[in-house]
Amino acid sequence: MTDEPQSHIEPGPGEAQASDVLDAPLPTTPPRSQWAEVWRQFRHHKGAMAGGIVFVLIVLGVFVGPLFWHVEATYIDIRARNQGPSLAHPFGTDQLGRDMLARMMAGGQVSMSVGMTAMLLALFLGSLIGVLAGYFKALDNLLMRTTDLFLALPLLPLLLVMVLLFREPLNASFGPETGIFILIVVAIGVTSWMPTARIVRGDVLALKEREFVLAARSIGTTNTKMIARHILPNVVSPIVVSATLGIANAIITESALSFLGLGFPPDFPTWGRLLFDAVDYMQQNPERVIMPGLAISLTVLSVNYLGDGLRDALDPRIRGR
Repeated sequence: MTDEPQSHIEPGPGEAQASDVLDAPLPTTPPRSQWAEVWRQFRHHKGAMAGGIVFVLIVLGVFVGPLFWHVEATYIDIRARNQGPSLAHPFGTDQLGRDMLARMMAGGQVSMSVGMTAMLLALFLGSLIGVLAGYFKALDNLLMRTTDLFLALPLLPLLLVMVLLFREPLNASFGPETGIFILIVVAIGVTSWMPTARIVRGDVLALKEREFVLAARSIGTTNTKMIARHILPNVVSPIVVSATLGIANAIITESALSFLGLGFPPDFPTWGRLLFDAVDYMQQNPERVIMPGLAISLTVLSVNYLGDGLRDALDPRIRGR
């Protein structure tokens, strides 16, 4: 009994063998980078996007607006004093006939500069103290008790005392405008670093026990390199969030000092100083109070929303959810 030959069917031109299908590489999508994932998460935060747009518009209006509005903030026109909004003066004029739109832009430049500079100083102090307290156990108790002491001090009275004590020496050394700028920036910076220090310290304490830090320590990595290469890059997230919130806090504090008459001189406008000058004209020209108050509120609100969005985008636990 002979076996019949088995028929062999060749695959058609549009068909493939099963082994070829199994051996074919699976289509892969290139993985997103960390910053691409952060940007994707940030874009989905509607409040942060709206806050970012508003903040960019305010910054452009403050720093780019004077290039198109050719009116000096200090130009006095007694004939046009205390006027309401018009085509010639969209925000009206003050008691000396100075254009309020020009003064709003000039005051915004000062307020923004004070906020950003004071934020950088507070961020530097807070990050330095937080890293040292979290990494070196011997310094932890001393630095944290110092932080608690600063947190217990009343902020506004402390700022008032610093301004009253150091205003005249700094004005004599650097001039009235530069001296008061340095004084307010330093005063706000040295009284605003505490929250950043406590947040950074907590993250450093957690990072010290991670495997990559223990591995780096086992191969003899020095403390300086450990902090610079392994600790600081992993605490960027809370530092960035503290930076955004620090700008808002510094702008509010500067506005409060100027409103109390202890900030910049009258011929050096800030948003807080404009509010202080408009108190006696609230009923006659309410826009003089509304405009700087609205500028402060929108700036602080937009910066807070930016910080909220950055916190969600940079936190891997929230990003994963």
